[in-house]
Amino acid sequence: MGVSGDAVMERDFLRRLLALTAAEEPEPLLDEALRLAIEVTRAEMVYLEIGGRGDVGTEALYWRAHGCTLDEIASIRTSISRGIIARALSEGRTVATPSALADPDFRDQPSVLRNAIRSVVCAPIGQPPIGVVYLQQASDAAPFDERDRETIEMFARQLGIVADRLLVRTAVRETDATCEIRQHFRSDGIVGRSPALASTLLEAARVAPLGISVLLTGAPGTGKTALARAIHANSPRATGVYLDVNCAALPENLIESELFGAEAGSFTGATRKIVGKVATARGGTLFLDEIAELPLSAQAKLLQLLQDRRYYPLGSSTAVSADVRIISATNADLKARVAAKTFREDLYYRLAVLPIEMPSLDARRDDIPDLASRFCMEACERNGIKPLQLTRRALVACREAAWPGNVRELANAIEAAVARAAYEKATHVDEQHVFPRRPRIEGVETYREATQRFQRSLLEDALARNSWNITKTAVELDLSRAYLHDLIASFELHRP
Repeated sequence: MGVSGDAVMERDFLRRLLALTAAEEPEPLLDEALRLAIEVTRAEMVYLEIGGRGDVGTEALYWRAHGCTLDEIASIRTSISRGIIARALSEGRTVATPSALADPDFRDQPSVLRNAIRSVVCAPIGQPPIGVVYLQQASDAAPFDERDRETIEMFARQLGIVADRLLVRTAVRETDATCEIRQHFRSDGIVGRSPALASTLLEAARVAPLGISVLLTGAPGTGKTALARAIHANSPRATGVYLDVNCAALPENLIESELFGAEAGSFTGATRKIVGKVATARGGTLFLDEIAELPLSAQAKLLQLLQDRRYYPLGSSTAVSADVRIISATNADLKARVAAKTFREDLYYRLAVLPIEMPSLDARRDDIPDLASRFCMEACERNGIKPLQLTRRALVACREAAWPGNVRELANAIEAAVARAAYEKATHVDEQHVFPRRPRIEGVETYREATQRFQRSLLEDALARNSWNITKTAVELDLSRAYLHDLIASFELHRP
């Protein structure tokens, strides 16, 4: 008795599903999975994503799409049927509709109307979901049926088993890499675990063992000085002298002698020989902060030092060899200074052999609670105050606040907060200690008060609308579940 065509197709489908288990990396897995999904379904459009772990606001790590323009892909990943995808992720079940245009749950979405979306099947990948497979049918084609749904659910289940294993392996590799950076690159003065900071530390770890010049860039207060110390501490010169010089703090008429030294009588007031910072840091590292403020005359001498590894002290005709590593830092746009002829182009390229940008605090908001807690502990120790801790409300407020002065501004705010809390004999450092309420006009609400009132109201309404389902509320508000829990605690909200 012959085997039917449907049976052969089903057997082939199962065989290829099993073949997915051979994948060793997430991206090749998705490539093969996408090809299979295209072949076994009648879908006009196929979209796969994995790695978001169901947290809206957490971008999927990997995704593939077929039958879409770049604009349509962007639309799928943002507004188009995001309600469908979000529902499949939050509820962990397949969402299907013969016509999104006619479905009361989706017909009012602008993207559904704009793209005339009809038949859709969206199945979660993995349990709990780690992604979705989204199929969309052409408007003039027959809608997906129950058999299509069963096929894609089987596909999603098998894909979930393989994808979860690969994602765990990838996450372990990334965690191991981050831990390895911290193990082999001592950076005790730099607090944080955010991806932005990890990327910066990795660059610093790569350059630390080398002798090349490093230019640190970034806004004021981001921690460039701490990074320069860490690079020195992890270099072969770690046992040598580390000197840091703020170029903007030195008088222009003395900066050359301060850096390069001077012979007695070389200028008015030079009654004895002056040993410069370059000579003092011999065998070690010289950190030149605010390098953009270095006068042009000193820039020429610094260029010679970097090119020839020697320099001339002021008033001397004898060259001195220089055994020092130069790390420089600036928050200025050196390329603009070069264009304005206030900074030498040749010196810029000598300094910026390997530029490293220190990320702003806004780019690493996940580090703010850890930073604030560290600053609180240090402020207590420094001022002889009984150890205090920041409340959860205070940590949430710190994470949400704007810090244009970056880490330095946060550190100063926490120091002041500790002082206020200690004066009040408080048992914890609370939000009002970090953000003291200023005298206000009676009946006039401050911007911060209005913002908090709006956030609380928005949160209460969303929780009530979703019957306090945390996952659904996080999806709706575009927040991670962990942060949603922090907000609930901060506003002291309780389930009715």
